[in-house]
Amino acid sequence: MLWVTFPPVKYVLGWAWSTFQFPIYKMGFVGPDSVAWSISNRIIFYRKLQSSRDDEAEVAKKFSREAKMEDDAEIYDGIRAEFPMTFGKQSKPQTSLEAIHSATRRTATANLPEKLPPSSSSSANQAKDLPSISSSSKEWLTSLRNSKSANPKPDFSSNGGSATDETGLVGPPRPPAYPNSNSDEDGGVMIGPPRPPPVQSGSDDEEEEEEMIGPPRPPPGLNEGDLGSDEEEEEENRYRIPQSNEIVLKGHTKVVSALAVDHSGSRVLSGSYDYTVHMYDFQGMNSRLASFRQLEPSEGHQVRNLSWSPTADRFLCVTGSAQAKIYDRDGLTLGEFVKGDMYIRDLKNTKGHISGLTWGEWHPKNKETILTSSEDGSLRIWDVNDFKSQKQVIKPKLARPGRVPVTTCTWDREGKCIAGGIADGSIQIWNLKPGWGSRPDIYVENSHSDDITGLKFSSDGRLLLSRSFDGSLKVWDLRQIKVPLKVFEDLPNHYAQTNIAFSPDEQLFLTGTSVERESTTGGLLCLYDRAKLELVSRVGISPTCSVVQCTWHPKLNQIFATSGNKSQGGTHVLYDPTLSERGALVCVARAPRKKSVDDFEAKPVIHNPHALPLFRDQPSRKRLREKELKDPMKSHKPELPVTGPGFGGRVGVSAGSLLTQYLLKQGGMIKETWMEEDPREAILKHADAAEKDPKYIAPAYAQTQPEPVFAKSDSDDEEK
Repeated sequence: MLWVTFPPVKYVLGWAWSTFQFPIYKMGFVGPDSVAWSISNRIIFYRKLQSSRDDEAEVAKKFSREAKMEDDAEIYDGIRAEFPMTFGKQSKPQTSLEAIHSATRRTATANLPEKLPPSSSSSANQAKDLPSISSSSKEWLTSLRNSKSANPKPDFSSNGGSATDETGLVGPPRPPAYPNSNSDEDGGVMIGPPRPPPVQSGSDDEEEEEEMIGPPRPPPGLNEGDLGSDEEEEEENRYRIPQSNEIVLKGHTKVVSALAVDHSGSRVLSGSYDYTVHMYDFQGMNSRLASFRQLEPSEGHQVRNLSWSPTADRFLCVTGSAQAKIYDRDGLTLGEFVKGDMYIRDLKNTKGHISGLTWGEWHPKNKETILTSSEDGSLRIWDVNDFKSQKQVIKPKLARPGRVPVTTCTWDREGKCIAGGIADGSIQIWNLKPGWGSRPDIYVENSHSDDITGLKFSSDGRLLLSRSFDGSLKVWDLRQIKVPLKVFEDLPNHYAQTNIAFSPDEQLFLTGTSVERESTTGGLLCLYDRAKLELVSRVGISPTCSVVQCTWHPKLNQIFATSGNKSQGGTHVLYDPTLSERGALVCVARAPRKKSVDDFEAKPVIHNPHALPLFRDQPSRKRLREKELKDPMKSHKPELPVTGPGFGGRVGVSAGSLLTQYLLKQGGMIKETWMEEDPREAILKHADAAEKDPKYIAPAYAQTQPEPVFAKSDSDDEEK
């Protein structure tokens, strides 16, 4: 404070020197430069003095403001004490991320290898009871268990003492009892084999000289189950499968058959057999996981596939109709491809597909090109800028002439190759090169015994994966395509959109399975090792719903799997908080906004008594009922039928139950005579009246044919 209040000594001396320098300058003892220097020091002194005063005023204001705030806080606390704690605006409780991820943690999943060795049977039983979680999640659970049991009770049964005697032990365990100290066991009976003798000091050299046969013994205190769990942890650390947590994007009423995640991982599309497409945005979605838009591309047609463009600004929607649609990123329709003429026999002469579509994908590099396949037996390449006609028509090779549906199609990673699955079980591959046609470059006949539902190229272009209705997944080497490298069986498949997907590093590939009637496993997500071609893990998705489509997003490191049945459908997102990024982590941690008064909109009631009858509101039912009661006709109660003898002019039951029956029995008032008359005589009795007073036919021929001329029958013709 002294330095702020008093300026430096330099400026004080300069101020004093400038005060006495003017008279000295007048006498001629000091030059003009010295006078200018003294004046500048004087100005600096006044400025420093003013700034120090401003600082003091600012400090005083600050202290007064703090004192006022303390007084206001005391007044508020005094008033707030008169009201209950629930009164007024409440502060929002902050939920920790650990609690949020604990709520989405998977509780029971299946993670079973294809064949287990007999030595690891106990570890397999433990794996069935425990969820399949990652090593990081296991460490998290272990920390929780250790925090709950901070001072566990040790087991001393292995050290020769009874565990029941040591229940109250505090501190380190007792040293083991040696066989020489038999003070406690002299009178007891030994059960089992005798204990080994204590190790002598001289026997160490002999054991070192002996050769060890077989693998080294495991360290003491390690069980077979611990070995199996360590191996599983090593496998999971190697593949880093994000499966510890799970969320479900719901909203569909039937199985979800189509899935597409954009390249940035911010938006997810899901299509279903309920004819709708739901759009989800991770950045704008909260923990309620609701879609921001719903579309119905083609009324009454199932959604079969969805595909984003390379720039993720548009997406392709393929339904059961013959026309594919293009939408922008926000779900607005940009165009619909034309439908071909179904009466033209040659498919190359039609401008589009003539039957329902089965699959469609966007070109992986070119944002203007897409590929579709159809039940009409053709594949077509389209230009997005021209919805009126296709660029290329591909007719697959067939064993016999006809129309065989193309069930699926796909591009390779560079977009230079097309693969198609044909309903006759064949796989055909075309290389896009100058002058190429419909003749396939690779033709695999009878690759599957049933329809092919999914095809997938590897990024290096060496492998091709195929999935089929026959319950198998086959791995093909494109350099030797005649025989598959590996065939995985026992993969039930009941949906035509079941696909295959690769992991981001392509060490694994995965597919889903369908639920069978008598099966107890449910819908599974099976992961396989690409190098070893063996089953790595089975992740249980749903006990009652089938898994149709799946994908492993490279940027999010999250696994998406669609599932459903005839009554429900959803998209399961598997992630790990320690391995995954953004995506599900963003929306799960965002709490939904509470409703305020502004969210409720009261619909006003407008009364317009002078409106026209067309726009007039319907009166209330109460007024209509009162008006009808005043009407004598509508309010008249009908008379009940007579049950006894007649009275008041009404015929009773004894005379013939009903009035009509009574009149018919009497036979005088109602009598039907037309059944007894001759129709010729009934017509001719009106002949005299028609001749005297003609009305219709005779006046029309009065001038041209006053006398009617009838055709005379020829006897010869009649005899013939």
